[in-house]
Amino acid sequence: MRVVIAGAGSVGRSIARELLGHGHEVTLIDRQPSAMRVSQVADADWLLADACELPTLRQVKADEADVVVAATGDDKANLVISLLAKTEFGVPRTVARVNNPKNEWMFDEAWGVDVAVSTPRIMTAMVEEAVTVGDLVRIFTFHQSRADILELTLPEGSPLAGVRVGQIQWPADTVLAAIVRDTRPIAPSADDTLEGRDELLFVTGRDADESELEALLTRGPAAS
Repeated sequence: MRVVIAGAGSVGRSIARELLGHGHEVTLIDRQPSAMRVSQVADADWLLADACELPTLRQVKADEADVVVAATGDDKANLVISLLAKTEFGVPRTVARVNNPKNEWMFDEAWGVDVAVSTPRIMTAMVEEAVTVGDLVRIFTFHQSRADILELTLPEGSPLAGVRVGQIQWPADTVLAAIVRDTRPIAPSADDTLEGRDELLFVTGRDADESELEALLTRGPAAS
């Protein structure tokens, strides 16, 4: 896979090293001479230029890239890079870094963004996931489908502890994707029984009712 990464700061270099380690071809672009730390990612191709300009993207042959990653520290630049990559060069996949969570609403297909990654939001989710029991935590949102990955650690006293998965009527647009028990992931079947302290991972669609799911997991089915 051929990947162009705009932004050669610590984030861009880290992504590049991971991709190179998996056998992909990587080009790093940055307009700041101080970012040209070529020795730190020696196997990548490097270009000192502004990725917001069409000639730069032509020079790195963006039209031949499988993915363009906009990883600069400037949200405006990341939007422009994504839009140019998608509309001018037809790049199949664009991934954009969101530096300020307040700007997340702009990082969508209208700006050529296929996947938006908000580091502050991910870190917040990881903190919440580590310390909360009985509360739904949104781990990730797929920006094209608007589906979410949600996590909840089942409280010891949940009415669903001891109940078989096949007996539970999940809310609409909600799928139990995995159970993590004592560090062991389980692909849930209808015959698996939930236990207190299970970490439950759900995939929910855009019309899912998160409050209904949380109520079901912590208080049990509503009385009919």
